[in-house]
Amino acid sequence: MGLEGEIKELYPPKRDLFMKEVYLLIGGNIGDRFFFLGEAQRLISQQCGPISRCSAVYETAAWGKEDQPAFLNQVLVIHTAMGPTALMAAILEIEQQMGRLRRERNGERNIDIDILYYENEVVELPDLTIPHPRIYMRKFALIPLLELNATKIDPVHNKTIQALLEACPDSLEVRQLSRDVQNIAR
Repeated sequence: MGLEGEIKELYPPKRDLFMKEVYLLIGGNIGDRFFFLGEAQRLISQQCGPISRCSAVYETAAWGKEDQPAFLNQVLVIHTAMGPTALMAAILEIEQQMGRLRRERNGERNIDIDILYYENEVVELPDLTIPHPRIYMRKFALIPLLELNATKIDPVHNKTIQALLEACPDSLEVRQLSRDVQNIAR
C-alpha cells in the first residue's frame, strides 16, 4: 500500500466520521401500501440519509388493534449525520408530508416510521425512546431485523435479535412477500 492508501486508511473521509447507522421500521396498512413504502424510502434517503440496506417486505395482521387491514412492514438501514432528536423530527415531517393522520393509538395509517436502533445508543427523553420500547414484543419488527443483522445486540435487553425473537410473545403470523421489493425507491 502506498502512502496515499495509508493516509486514506488513517484518515477516512470526513463525511463518514459523523455518520451513524440507524435501523428504521417503515409500514402502513391503508391506501397503496407498496407505493407508500417506496415514497417513504425516497423521502428518508433525501431528508435523513442514504439507505444502505433494506429487508424484504413483510405482511402482518394489525398489532394491538386488530379490526383493521393488514400491514406491510420493512426495515431499512440508513446512515445519517443527524442526532436522534433531529432524526425523529425529520421522520415526523416525512410522515406529515405523506399525509399521515394520528387519530388513535395503533390505528390505521398510510405510513408509520419508527427508529428501532440508533447505533447502540440508549435514548430516554419525554418524546423519544431508543431502542424502540416495544421492539422485543413485535415479531413484525424482529423478523426483518433478523434478516439484516441477527447478531445485533439490543443495548437495553443485552440480547441478540435472534434471542429477542425466540423469546417474543407475539403470536401474529409474519409473512414475507414473494414480490421483489427489496428497495422500492431505487
